[in-house]
Amino acid sequence: MTSQSFLIVDDQPIFLEQALRYLQSCGKLGLFIGDILRQHIIEQEQLKLTDPQIENALVEQAIIDFRIQSQLTDPKRFQEWLNSKGVDYPTFHNQFAFNFKLDKLKNQITSSRLQDYYNERKIFLDRVVLSRIIVDNPDVAETLREQIETGDSFEVVARENSLTEERLANGMMGAISMGTLPEPLQGAVKDAEPGALLGPLQVEGRWGLFRVEQFLPSSLEDVQVRQALQNELFERWLGERLQKLNVKLQVS
Repeated sequence: MTSQSFLIVDDQPIFLEQALRYLQSCGKLGLFIGDILRQHIIEQEQLKLTDPQIENALVEQAIIDFRIQSQLTDPKRFQEWLNSKGVDYPTFHNQFAFNFKLDKLKNQITSSRLQDYYNERKIFLDRVVLSRIIVDNPDVAETLREQIETGDSFEVVARENSLTEERLANGMMGAISMGTLPEPLQGAVKDAEPGALLGPLQVEGRWGLFRVEQFLPSSLEDVQVRQALQNELFERWLGERLQKLNVKLQVS
């Protein structure tokens, strides 16, 4: 293969082979090639799944819609916006077109699997807001539960007795993924109602009392949840495609 000048640095050429050797020396050649292969797969799939003429017309309309929604219909204002982003119009157009087509490809690849994947991941997407009191001794935990049940404030008991940092916030832990809760606590929370006092439960070698504050169920209608799951499924699909490629590096 004929050597090609890849970069000019202070009037000195860096050839492609040399650039690849630099990447290999710093351990980044694999990532560099991986990004190229990823882009190759995406663009090949885009060509197979769409009509280029129709797709280009859709991109142009999407850009018009974007400019209207962003109040950038005035050419001067739009140019100022491009300058603030450090891009010229051809670069913006190419980036916008790629992202637009990528979103369409993600939808086509993941739409039939999205509901099943959501059901599979739901326990990790649903969250619960908890407060807790953590002590070293089960008898102490039982005594504290009795105090709370007979009228003592959970918040005061947490501040005065809990061994964890949440005592500074009256025991409040905040929102936690249901799927990351320890097994005994996960089962107890699942069947509880907001306001329920749970425990004592042994968690990570200590004993805890837990109060359920609020459930925050997930929904596939939530745009952020839907996009996150689409991205996960798409990355899984890309990984499978990458594994099947036969790749040869044609540079000495």
